[in-house]
Amino acid sequence: MAGGTKEDPWVLKTPPGTSDYQMYRDETTDPPSLVCQVGSTQLRYDLRAIDELHAMLKKHGDWMDLGAADEQKDAKEGTVEGWGRSTTNPRGGWYGLKKGLRGRFGMYLPPLLEELGLAELTHDARNNRMRAK
Repeated sequence: MAGGTKEDPWVLKTPPGTSDYQMYRDETTDPPSLVCQVGSTQLRYDLRAIDELHAMLKKHGDWMDLGAADEQKDAKEGTVEGWGRSTTNPRGGWYGLKKGLRGRFGMYLPPLLEELGLAELTHDARNNRMRAK
């Protein structure tokens, strides 16, 4: 398994397995971030998302729809994406840190949690779900 650094990023696939992307920790930013490189596009999420998403999934106790959506689209309530934007999550709103590119939390975080052994993830063409391990 990769080290999750810029020099040794995690190489991941979207839940349907259709696209590759990389993620790594950047602890030099304020707040520390998770950098998600998708082609030439770079998204950033609060690094605390890993532990906080895992804790939420453990509390939820069952499968949860991912519900991935761009920032400009509404997220379905009760999904990973919806939780990643909710005022009731530990951050009080978006985990995404880059205005205009704050969405897709439900697309890019779940495969990382799976890689880290924290969650199970379905890999269907559509409507994927995850749960804590």
